[in-house]
Amino acid sequence: MARSSDDPNSVPAHVAIIMDGNGRWARARGLPRTAGHKKGAQAVQHTLEAANDLGIRYLTLFGFSSENWNRPEGEVFDLMGLLRRYLQSETAELHRKNIRIRVIGDRARFSKDIVSLIEAAEEMTAGNDGLNLTAALSYGGRQDIAMAARAIAVKAASGELDPSQIDEDTLGQHLWTHDLPDPDLMIRTSNEQRISNFLLWQCAYTELVFTDLLWPEFGREGLEQAIAEYNRRDRRFGAIAG
Repeated sequence: MARSSDDPNSVPAHVAIIMDGNGRWARARGLPRTAGHKKGAQAVQHTLEAANDLGIRYLTLFGFSSENWNRPEGEVFDLMGLLRRYLQSETAELHRKNIRIRVIGDRARFSKDIVSLIEAAEEMTAGNDGLNLTAALSYGGRQDIAMAARAIAVKAASGELDPSQIDEDTLGQHLWTHDLPDPDLMIRTSNEQRISNFLLWQCAYTELVFTDLLWPEFGREGLEQAIAEYNRRDRRFGAIAG
C-alpha cells in the first residue's frame, strides 16, 4: 500500500506534535525558561490557525507529560499558570472558530480549578465539528496502555468480557484516544529524535518527522514543510509497495 493519496499536496487527517525546545529557545536568548513557555503558547496559536486553514481534521499536541511533574517545582507552577490562563482566555475564541477541545491524560494531579476549566472547555466545544484539538496533559503512553489493560482485566474478572476475545481492537477501545484515528504524521521539534512516551500504541505506523526548529519558532511554514515530507513517504503498513 502506498501513501494514503497520490496527491503530493494531500493533507494528513491526524497530525500529532511533540512541542519541544521552549527552554533551549529561551536559554539561547538569555531569557528565563518561562519566557520560552510563553513564546511556545504563541506557537500553539499559529499552528492551530495553520492546521485549521490546511484542513487537518485532528491535531494532538503533547503539552505536558506524566514525567514533567518531576521538573523543578517553580517551573511546574509556572506551566500550570500558563495552562490556566490559556484555558481562561482562549476557549471562547476556539469555540467561535468551531474547534473542539479535548484533553487526554491523568487529571487527578491537576488542581481542582484547572480540572474545572478543562471540563468547561470540553463542554463548551463538544458540539463543534471543525478541527478536533486534543491536548495531551499529564499524559504518558505507557500509563495509557497500563490503564487500558487494567480496565480490560476488571471486565474480564467480572465476566463482562471473555478473555479469549481480547484483541488489538479491545485494547484500542480502552485507551484515552479510543474515539480518535491513529496519527498519520507525528512531528517533533528541536530535532530530538525520539517520541518520549507519547502515543506509543497509536503510532505503530505513523510517519515521524523531526525538525530542527525549536517549538517557539514553529508555525505554518514548519507545518507545511513537515506535511511535504510526509507526502514524500511510502506508507506500506507492513505490506509490500504495489
